[in-house]
Formats: sequence, C-alpha cells, structure tokens
Amino acid sequence: MDARSSASRTQAPARPVLEGPDIARMLTRIAHEIVERAKGADDVVLLGIPTRGVFLARRLAAKLEEITGRAIPVGSLDITMYRDDLRLGPARTLARTEIPTDGIEGRLVLLVDDVLFSGRTIRAALDALGDIGRPRAVQLAVLVDRGHRELPIRADYVGKNLPTSLREAVKVQLTEEDGRDAVLLGLRPDPSRHVESPAAESTAPAGER
Repeated sequence: MDARSSASRTQAPARPVLEGPDIARMLTRIAHEIVERAKGADDVVLLGIPTRGVFLARRLAAKLEEITGRAIPVGSLDITMYRDDLRLGPARTLARTEIPTDGIEGRLVLLVDDVLFSGRTIRAALDALGDIGRPRAVQLAVLVDRGHRELPIRADYVGKNLPTSLREAVKVQLTEEDGRDAVLLGLRPDPSRHVESPAAESTAPAGER
C-alpha cells in the first residue's frame, strides 16, 4: 500500500454500526434483565461514569421506572483522580460525583458506561466507589463491549459485543452530548503506529478504557 492509499485509509470516516433505534432496544433489554436478575430492582442504585455513562444511566433509570413503577436512584461517579494514567498525559478536567440521597450502603450499585475496553476505567470506578461506601454488591452495564481486556473485569449487562482490532476506535454518540444516537467504528488517527496494549493508546476516544 503506497503512502497515498495509506493516508486515504486513515482519513476514511467512521461508519455507524448501531443507530438510535438499536440503542433504544438495547437499553430496554438491559432494563428488563436488571429487573429479572435483581429481583425487581428494589435496592438498585445506578451510577453513570462521565460523560456518556451518566446519560445512559439516566435512560436506564427511566426505563426501570416504566417497568417497576418506582423511581430508581441515579447519580454519577467521577473516576478522574483514580485513573492509572494521570501522569501519562495532560491535566484532566474533573467531572461531578453525585450520589443519591439514600447513599449506596447495603445497596446493589450498578455502574454504567458506554464502552468497555481494557477494564481500567472500571477498576478506577471500583476504587472511587470504595472511598464512598460499601454497597451490598456492584454490577456493570455497558452499551458496547469491544474486547481487549487487560484486567479480569467483565460486564454483567451488555448491549452489544463488538469484535474490534486495536487499530480501530469505537465512538458512542448520544443525543444529550452529540445531538444524535449512534455507535461509530473507525480507524485510530495513526493506524501505522504499533499498539502494544489498549492502555498505551492515549488517543482512545472518551470511555474507551
């Protein structure tokens, strides 16, 4: 492949692999699975990981309320200061941690994120959660699991298992942040660069860790 072909491939736009209706169906399915596995979701607390995990958590809470007839506590969990790559890049903007009024003690906490990749974001979330309280149990719901785990972490609820290569990037778009609902799959900015591991790829889209 010559340089011109390589550049053209690099600049190829990301293609949508999921659209708005697909995402809506996945969230509905996940909500029903939560109710079934959590025996009615009586003590469930949803905590979204900023940014798009928060929007997904709110959508799940609304669907759970439709199913159960009860308001489901929902909040957000900022993991910025718990990331293991803080020293590897520029300073990051802190997001907000908002814990529901009744807290998380003795509750089933359901962490919600957009993309599950290396597992390092979830490890950071567990560390952050441990400094807040002691839930009865912690589960994980993600819209997309793209594989390439570096830690022994798996999601309890998955919208879509999406096989990818390390040269590809997965980008979740949500109306609240991006003006549309979609999951895009494309090439990373420099596909000629050799990638040793997901965590080493500093150009990963938000949520891809």
